[in-house]
Amino acid sequence: MRSSTLVLILFLSFLLIPALPAEDAVEWYTKGQDALKVNDPAAAITFFNNALKQDSRFAQAYAGRAAALNMQGKYSEAIDSADDALAIKSMDPVALNARAYAFFKLGQYETAITAYDNLFIVEQNRKDAYCNQANAYLMLNDTSAPALVASDRCTMLNSDDFMAWNNKGAMLMLAKKYEAALAAFDRATEITIKNATVWNNKGKALVAVGKPNDALECFNKALGIDPNFAEAKANKADALGRQQSFTIAGTITPKETVSRIGTLFTIVTTPPEVTADVTGEPQAETPTESAAPAKTTIPKKTTYSPVSPVTVLFALAVIAGLAVVMRRE
Repeated sequence: MRSSTLVLILFLSFLLIPALPAEDAVEWYTKGQDALKVNDPAAAITFFNNALKQDSRFAQAYAGRAAALNMQGKYSEAIDSADDALAIKSMDPVALNARAYAFFKLGQYETAITAYDNLFIVEQNRKDAYCNQANAYLMLNDTSAPALVASDRCTMLNSDDFMAWNNKGAMLMLAKKYEAALAAFDRATEITIKNATVWNNKGKALVAVGKPNDALECFNKALGIDPNFAEAKANKADALGRQQSFTIAGTITPKETVSRIGTLFTIVTTPPEVTADVTGEPQAETPTESAAPAKTTIPKKTTYSPVSPVTVLFALAVIAGLAVVMRRE
């Protein structure tokens, strides 16, 4: 009887004890983070949702879900999840970054720039964030001081990223800072020599500083990597036109000389003055035809008799004198 009573008491006590979940919210959140690290956003979203079922005020779980949704390209949903996180924890860096990135990917560049500024209040060394903000400025053709600062921070934190240097060069081209742009493209080609876009952009910078011959080499390298690169083809044609403008004679100026048989014109070729046609935009430059050499009319030669008038008059005088003498005789 006592044993039966004891068993009954133990059974009832188990019923009264609340059931503990197999895993709590933090454990589900940790699993979500691990899934993000191995690029499995679908699993991460499931784990973050499980965490939120157990704790609807878990800001980090909303933020992690926003990051996972960005990985799936669901940017509007990512913004909603990030906003949910920020409503609970207004300065959560993961949520701020996920929100800014989603606006950037949606092409809402001005909103993205502002969102990244909010992120930088709490986190100043997130290199991908500075690069994305710099690219947002670039998409808006904005070369203001804040834009250049973002670009500088991007390359400082990503000094071995050739595309960061390439984009910085593109921004400096927009700002008409051609020498600085060329230095950025130089750094990009030091990091890699296998990117056609970088070689093409470096070529445009060389054209801008008046070096079409060097630019031509860059365009050739770009086409060696990608023979179908239409912009590089157009830029090469433009560089060839500029190159010819340095070598083809322009104005032909006659120079007068004197010879013993009269006055002739000797043709002297004068090199033309070269005016660089520079555009700082990173878009493809329109190829232009080189100026054709100016047509110059060569003066006709005028040849005079080697017998001078004085000689003729003297001969006539001698003949007249002889005639007079002969008549007297």
